[in-house]
Amino acid sequence: MPEFDFFTKKDIKIGLMEISPLQMILQAGALVKTILSILFTFSVVSWAIIFYKFRYLSKAEKQNGMFVRALSSGDAKGILHQAKLLETSPAANLYRSAYAEAGNPGALKRVLKSQEVMETGKLESHLNFLATTGSTTPFIGLFGTVWGIMNSFSGIGMRGSASLAVVAPGIAEALIATAFGLAAAIPAVIAYNYYLGRTRRIISEMESISEEIEALLEVRP
Repeated sequence: MPEFDFFTKKDIKIGLMEISPLQMILQAGALVKTILSILFTFSVVSWAIIFYKFRYLSKAEKQNGMFVRALSSGDAKGILHQAKLLETSPAANLYRSAYAEAGNPGALKRVLKSQEVMETGKLESHLNFLATTGSTTPFIGLFGTVWGIMNSFSGIGMRGSASLAVVAPGIAEALIATAFGLAAAIPAVIAYNYYLGRTRRIISEMESISEEIEALLEVRP
């Protein structure tokens, strides 16, 4: 059995030819190249979102913890000063928006609910793109796979031969498209589930803190 070193040579031998993955892409048809471009774009944007959400959620969790410690003091003005320094904390943003309605229970509740919706939207932002990437890119890659296999059968029909040299280019296109689709989908699915869990925990914590804020400010003039 021949052995392939994917980390050094990265070549696939077909008959007497050697075709590298880059050559496969360059020799692919226009449709397959378009599919690969779409998959590459999905992958790049997904990774950008993955890094951004990691930094944002980590900062939000850290600042929420700082705000909770400040909230335990019971000093409304001191908490407001601290909240102004914690701009990424959803709980701190709740407090800043609600402070102006202190002493007005009805308005306070409305402001808190409205701000909770806004903060939830910020926490969940861009997760839909990760979900879309995870669910659609395998099928886009599959379309490229099917097209590559169709090209292989077309080559067999035109040449009247089923030799490896005839079917290899189409099969290569199919494999590259499949690989690109999976490479885009797998990280997106893992990141989506991971960040969705973290987001739900932050939202749950924010709702609990919202009740404490309401109890503190509804009796404050």
